[in-house]
Amino acid sequence: MTNLTDSMDLEHTLEELERAAPARVAGAVDLDSLSNLEAELTGKRSPIAEARRGIGKADPEQRKVIGVRIKEAADRIQALVDGRRIELEHAAEAQLLVDDHVDMTLDRYRLPSGSQHLLTTTMQEVSDIFLGLGYRIADGPEIETTWYNFDALNTPPEHPSRSESDTFYIDWAEGPNDVLLRAHTSPMQVRYMESHEPPVYVVVPGRVFRSDTFDATHSPVFHQIEGLAVDENLSFTDLKGTLAHFAREFFGPGREVRLLPHFFPFTEPSAEMFVSCFACDGSGCRVCSSTGWIELMGCGMVDPNVLTAVGYDPDAVSGFAFGMGVERLAQVRHGVTDIRHLYENDVRTLRQFR
Repeated sequence: MTNLTDSMDLEHTLEELERAAPARVAGAVDLDSLSNLEAELTGKRSPIAEARRGIGKADPEQRKVIGVRIKEAADRIQALVDGRRIELEHAAEAQLLVDDHVDMTLDRYRLPSGSQHLLTTTMQEVSDIFLGLGYRIADGPEIETTWYNFDALNTPPEHPSRSESDTFYIDWAEGPNDVLLRAHTSPMQVRYMESHEPPVYVVVPGRVFRSDTFDATHSPVFHQIEGLAVDENLSFTDLKGTLAHFAREFFGPGREVRLLPHFFPFTEPSAEMFVSCFACDGSGCRVCSSTGWIELMGCGMVDPNVLTAVGYDPDAVSGFAFGMGVERLAQVRHGVTDIRHLYENDVRTLRQFR
């Protein structure tokens, strides 16, 4: 048995340990095997531990030398073990990353993103144009009384639009308090003037209801944008200039407008506004039915009776009003030939206007 208290035997043992340690440490394939090897090389039952226990048996003058030599060997072997442990820990972490790896390039199911409906974007664009002119946006109830829907707007009791065949009545008794689904957004103009003093510049987008058959050009539910301006010294020229500006902003520069006489109970004089065709520049095409002009909206100067009904003095202020169908604006601008396409929720139509 080797006597590790003998300096020659001790040196030989330590040299053998130091010579074999690098290969043995490098051969540890995982942290568990490295821990077992560490215990074998430097643990309580290792040759180094045995040598430390034998220091007390050595000659007093050799104890320091032997202790230094044992520590040097133990430190070298421990440094090899510590270095290998770091390598194995890094390798284990790298393998863990590989095992837990999620392939971020793998495509996943994506829900299609939504978008606003063509009618919504059309109303917003029209509203933005008038906001740029200083108008305000107003909103009101869809269920109205005949006073706001007809009487305050100078529509006489015998007018055809007041019949049940044209208007959806909820409670009909031929009086000012009959309840109905509004036939236009003009009632909100009356409500707005009742609660605001002149000057008034307002547009009213919203949904309206009429007893129409659902076909290529009609719908019992559709959308309108009505406009109202009341101020001192407003004239028909102001109306035409305002609508010409709108036409150029919405359909493009160079659009011309023309106004042809018409009749509406709540405006006098009244007109139908046409805009020069943006598709053919007035030469005639399918969009304008070869006329060069597109019928766009009704308009006119506010009838003095309407101003009186809301408490305004028609001798002190004047105003103009206009109303346009949102569906018609969208159809004309985007070439939608059937109004039903706007309501049938067919994705082949909706995707074209994302």
